[in-house]
Amino acid sequence: MNRKIFEWNVRLFSENKAAHRVLFFLYHILPIVMLVAYPALLVYALIYMRGALPRLIAVPLGMFVGVTVIRVLIDEERPYERYGIPPVYPKDTKGKSFPSRHTACAFIIAMAFWYVSTPLGIAATVIAALIELSRILAGAHYIHDVLCGMAIAIVTGVMFFFLL
Repeated sequence: MNRKIFEWNVRLFSENKAAHRVLFFLYHILPIVMLVAYPALLVYALIYMRGALPRLIAVPLGMFVGVTVIRVLIDEERPYERYGIPPVYPKDTKGKSFPSRHTACAFIIAMAFWYVSTPLGIAATVIAALIELSRILAGAHYIHDVLCGMAIAIVTGVMFFFLL
């Protein structure tokens, strides 16, 4: 994303009330949906799939820690830092843009849902993809940040939920 596209994008979502409301839902509400859905999945697993519970906790936790370490080590600046243009939603975070932790967490939770139920996995993946898109549209991340977060989560999920 270059400066011109970033500036146009921020202006679109800052000045257009309908677009701003949609982005607000994607950026703020959908992560909360995933935050609530994941413990609900864990409760379900506790009741109906006790053997799966340790994996459903350990895999997302391990990926979260791994992505956090990668972000600190790479410490890539965010689009609003590079271009000096405030994002759609004010953020004080400096650096730590790559990879997107919101995206990685949303996709690893989606992978956990796939492990338990295909229809729920599909729904969670759609939500994760919308969260991923919102991070770019709000100006919090570059496209490569969210694609890498998604890739890390999917590879981790396939490996630890389905192959091992």
